[in-house]
Amino acid sequence: MTSLRNTALGLAMGIATATTAFAGGHTELTIAIVNNGHMINMQKVAEAYTADTGVALNWVSLEEGVLREQVTSDTATGGGQYDIINIGMQEAPIWGAAGWIEPLNFGADYDVEDILPAMRAGLSHEGTLYAAPFYGESSMVMYRKDLAEAAGVTIKDNDSWARVMNAAAAMHDPDNGVYGACLRGKPGWGDNMAFVTTVVNSYGGAWFDAEGRPQLDSAMWNQAVNFYVDLLGSYGPPGSEGNSFNEILALYNEDKCGMWIDATIAASFLENDNVAYAQSPNAGVAAGANWLWAWAMAVPTGSPNSEAAHDFIEWATSKAYVQAVGNHADFGWGSVPTGQRASTYAIPEFQAAAGFAAAEMAAIDSAAPAASDIKPYVGVQFAAIPEFPEVGSAVAQEIAAALSGAKSVEDALAAAQSAADAIMSEAGYY
Repeated sequence: MTSLRNTALGLAMGIATATTAFAGGHTELTIAIVNNGHMINMQKVAEAYTADTGVALNWVSLEEGVLREQVTSDTATGGGQYDIINIGMQEAPIWGAAGWIEPLNFGADYDVEDILPAMRAGLSHEGTLYAAPFYGESSMVMYRKDLAEAAGVTIKDNDSWARVMNAAAAMHDPDNGVYGACLRGKPGWGDNMAFVTTVVNSYGGAWFDAEGRPQLDSAMWNQAVNFYVDLLGSYGPPGSEGNSFNEILALYNEDKCGMWIDATIAASFLENDNVAYAQSPNAGVAAGANWLWAWAMAVPTGSPNSEAAHDFIEWATSKAYVQAVGNHADFGWGSVPTGQRASTYAIPEFQAAAGFAAAEMAAIDSAAPAASDIKPYVGVQFAAIPEFPEVGSAVAQEIAAALSGAKSVEDALAAAQSAADAIMSEAGYY
């Protein structure tokens, strides 16, 4: 874990330790969250928690790339800036094993067995839960029914990438502000590389071989990245290399996207009924075309407010929280966090409000994070090794350069292979 820790130490310079109590001596929790919709909603819902408990909540809402950088640096060095942090399946088992975050042990009423098995397993190390899922997700196709029908195209579950390209071309109408496909292009191991990795998987490619040697110069990576650059370059919105989840969500809700392949959780924020869903496309390889992720909540080791932090996470990831959102005047059942608990999908009000629920669960259930002969590491859109964030971030910059036209795909992949090889070699894999 040396390279990750060294990176974190460098990033941590200048970060000050947070104050953990406010005027009057009451507890204050500083919570670092990703600036996605369900996390933003939590700030409003949690006003009742503060009223009931007296615990003040200091929210630090960050774009996901910035969040990952700041949380990693602070947690790895014991900086103490946050009492609760948003992390995911890449970090939770590794950080738990390293002692960076505390194990979570909740009461019987929490019903940990109700958490979807895929989420529980991905956030645990050796059977111990280290982060509790606030929401979980896979990825799927979301597309406009009216445009598809007008263009005479259909998008099937697990369709071929060639048919997806044809559908994007048919719906593409830039003169009227409509782009055939909106996809992540912003560089980051959890941004553009989340989608790109699923495409690579579907072509039979992988990040590393069994010895940890990068495979970015393989034919599968070349095919996948060329497809991605061609699809987004021909039928995507201008400046796609700057688009992440929130930017594309805004474009879709402005009726500017024919299709969007991204996190299933996006479906709860699409603002019209003119949307259809399909399982992620592939190029002939069954596994790995749709990712698996949870934005989860964890307590950094050594937080002076550890007990209060555990209590808040127990509430914020509970069945009671789902009910609080569903019954909240500002939100409702279509806005509850999903992909987290099995019981949510049995609530009649949620079933009536969430037309995407069946497609979402099908995607989560079909995700394949386990290691295989092709992919000898755990993870779909990431590799569950300490060095991956550094490798993924370096490669992400090269792929964004190819997407913007600053480099050819071949040159970008050659540079990516060189950067990844240097990181993995220095880490002692070979």
